[in-house]
Amino acid sequence: LRIGELLALKWSDFNEKQGTIRVTKTLYNPNNHFEKYQLLTPKTKGSVRTIKIDEMLINMLKKHRLKQNEIKLKNRLIYQDSEFIFAREDGHPQLRKVVETRLKRLLKKAEIEKNITPHSFRHTHTSLLIEAGVGIKEIQQRLGHTDINTTMNIYAHMTANMEEKASQQFSKLMKDLLL
Repeated sequence: LRIGELLALKWSDFNEKQGTIRVTKTLYNPNNHFEKYQLLTPKTKGSVRTIKIDEMLINMLKKHRLKQNEIKLKNRLIYQDSEFIFAREDGHPQLRKVVETRLKRLLKKAEIEKNITPHSFRHTHTSLLIEAGVGIKEIQQRLGHTDINTTMNIYAHMTANMEEKASQQFSKLMKDLLL
């Protein structure tokens, strides 16, 4: 998901029985103000999509909902319940800046010096799908690309990296056999 799509998710977008998340909106909040945001249609028509999720993520969301219900109860006098999955302690949608700051803190704690953003996980997900042999059309739909060329450009770049890696591994294997 794009970060705006993630922050715009509501519990009605999560279908536990079918194991899906429906992406229909994006959170627009250029000033990072917790009350001054807009829910807009996603980036493109193709961005409106239903994503299949696995059992582990379903269980994580169920636990998250229980925790969130505790917070709602604790903060019932101030909680503005708009049903956001990723809500602040007052019910408003979580701020992008908070997600970015927490990610930086986690990277520092893990002693990872790479510049990783929330969007980096979208690229990693794509790479892993390609390496797993998932078809280009499925990847396009999962990412919400309207134009297959967008997906193809990413796919071509990733497969070039995989080919380079395969070449290096084969070369190493041959050297090991000769020594």
